Amino acid sequence: MKTWLVTGGAGFIGSNFIRYILEQTKVQIVNLDKLTYAGNLESLVNFNGHPRYFFIQGDIADQTLVKGLLHQYQPQSVINFAAESHVDRSIEGPEGFIQTNVVGTFHLLEAVRGYWNEELKKQDDEFRFLHISTDEVYGSLGKTGYFTETTPYAPNSPYSASKASSDHLVRAYFHTYGLPTLTSNCSNNYGPYQFPEKLIPLILLNALEGKPLPVYGDGQNIRDWLYVLDHCRALKTILKGGNIGETYNIGGNYEKSNLEVVHTLCDLLDELLPRSDGESYRQQVVFVKDRPGHDQRYAIDSTKLQTTLRWQPEETFATGLRKTVQWYLENRVWCQRVCDGSYHRERLGLGE
Repeated sequence: MKTWLVTGGAGFIGSNFIRYILEQTKVQIVNLDKLTYAGNLESLVNFNGHPRYFFIQGDIADQTLVKGLLHQYQPQSVINFAAESHVDRSIEGPEGFIQTNVVGTFHLLEAVRGYWNEELKKQDDEFRFLHISTDEVYGSLGKTGYFTETTPYAPNSPYSASKASSDHLVRAYFHTYGLPTLTSNCSNNYGPYQFPEKLIPLILLNALEGKPLPVYGDGQNIRDWLYVLDHCRALKTILKGGNIGETYNIGGNYEKSNLEVVHTLCDLLDELLPRSDGESYRQQVVFVKDRPGHDQRYAIDSTKLQTTLRWQPEETFATGLRKTVQWYLENRVWCQRVCDGSYHRERLGLGE
């Protein structure tokens, strides 16, 4: 039985990945997560007691802990989702992003390098270290063009700068030490189990509670949207067939402005759960002060992944968003449980 060590597996993308792998394969999963505010075991409660799932609470920066887990479980792959990931929070307090995304990734790489050198004797040809990153490391696009794997890095927020730093560390450990690494850079994910600080769940929950639906600036900032299970399928594909030392961009090929996303969410709610007064949820939209340094447009070119590894997104934005809205309508208790009282969907990151 293969074993994979997944770090940050109680977060949004990590928990979706774990569920997908446990349901679709016979791989054993060891989930190491620090359980910060956005990491919550409610997302994996259905797998409590599962014979192929083990959870350990801990920090990727704890080399002693990570080395012990590597020695105990002897994983064939390490998949690193562990990261602080919200731009607004990075503006509010960048230090935590440096500690987790940069320092934490360094300590994780050191522990894995030791395991690979000492216990695998560099002879396990299947071993991979897959590092999950973001398209935000590339900076901002104009009205045309796409991010490719060779686009120069130009991060504009403390979050994206910290992720860019971790990407460079992973690259260095491949070129310097020969560690068999893979890196993926994905576009904006959406889907079930996303913490309510991100745009789509924030808008959904505020709409249902009759609260304002905040749109930054003029709402014309554009993102490429990727359904989270399509992302999970891509990661499994990269682990299986990706060339070591290389980067793969993962995009949904659905560019939408933030305002367009919000309006589409309102229209879906109008259909699925109309307001009692008969008005549209669009009446709740308000424009608020923009985020400092707000990137204008992201768009991923995932041609490399599609042509070399034969991956394609299965969901359109319309089908994926409808599934997402239906999931949140059916799982409002989950939303209540993951918000531990420290987060009230307040505005962060004004840089003042």
